[in-house]
Amino acid sequence: MRFVVVIPHFNHEGTLRGVVQTALKECPDVAVFDDGSDVSPHKQLAGLSAHFVRFEKNKGKGAVLREAAQWAAQNGYTHLITMDADGQHSASDIPLLCSKAQENPQALIIGVRKMDDTVPFSSRFGRSFGGFWVHFQTGKKVNDIQSGLRVYPLELLQHISTWSQRYAFEVEIVVRALWGGFDVQEVPVQVHYPSDRISHFHKFKDNLRLTVLNTYLTLRSMLPIPHRRYVSATQEGVRKQSYWEQLKENLRTKDNIVKNAFSAAWGIFCGSIALPGIRQVMLFSGAGFWNLNRILVISFEKFCIGPIIPAICIEFGYFLRHGHWLTEFNLTTLGRQFLSRLWEWIVGSLLVAPLLALITFCLVWGIGWMLNRGMHNANGNG
Repeated sequence: MRFVVVIPHFNHEGTLRGVVQTALKECPDVAVFDDGSDVSPHKQLAGLSAHFVRFEKNKGKGAVLREAAQWAAQNGYTHLITMDADGQHSASDIPLLCSKAQENPQALIIGVRKMDDTVPFSSRFGRSFGGFWVHFQTGKKVNDIQSGLRVYPLELLQHISTWSQRYAFEVEIVVRALWGGFDVQEVPVQVHYPSDRISHFHKFKDNLRLTVLNTYLTLRSMLPIPHRRYVSATQEGVRKQSYWEQLKENLRTKDNIVKNAFSAAWGIFCGSIALPGIRQVMLFSGAGFWNLNRILVISFEKFCIGPIIPAICIEFGYFLRHGHWLTEFNLTTLGRQFLSRLWEWIVGSLLVAPLLALITFCLVWGIGWMLNRGMHNANGNG
């Protein structure tokens, strides 16, 4: 493994040299990528053994990191260590991130900043708010989605495509990495915000970009279309995993037996509960929050379309209200007493929905267990 510290730079001449000097103490390979600063910072780097690449026009942080990844690959590096040029990160944390990366070479390592009251409220709020959406979109908890102190495996950057070119890149790459099957690990790190710190985060433009991005990622996370995943191959490195391989892995992994059963049960529950409109929000919110199998969730929810499930709910609701079953079906009971039947549908669904969900969970779990056992027996015999 070969690491290089990449420092994206844009108009931080006052802190750049100090950041590079401290980085060089922890890693012999440091590269500064200047993103079209008003004045070239090459004079601040005089006498330092750091690589320097300058772009004449501002591209955005995401675009710069993409360019840095290409440069690093051409020069034989395997991992990028990124840190900001404003001096907020401590280079003494670099060995901690490198150690974590060596334990899992294909994982994205994020330095989780220790935030206290000295950190601007906007940064603390942004971290919590961003973490909520990442959890919703992937089912995974990421404590500091906006941290710029990271270790990127080049294979991850080479395989995961994004359309964000600026600050939103750091959010999008994490979500897509998790969708793609890459591990994301975290390391606690220090952070320091100088009183004269310069931030190039544009409150309107960049927040608008993040809003558009999160809207897209959230909608995409709801679609019952499998994400392209990647697997590690000893000789090939990281490669795409076929959908057939994903299916076999899904059936082979014991943890997925419970997850698939829960996915089916959640679909049945949301399809049975008598809360039109609200249940769709429940369906997709739960699928995202628990990182469920969207195909199973939506498929089993569709089983509940039609008159059978509502009729069963009405019967149970009627029984709970009157102590006997509804046996007469005519204009009076179904038409004039419509509001009573509607109320009985709602009441009955509170009993029927969890009951059907429990039955579905047991059935799907049993089928999954038998398929899993059959696959392991087949592999053992083979």
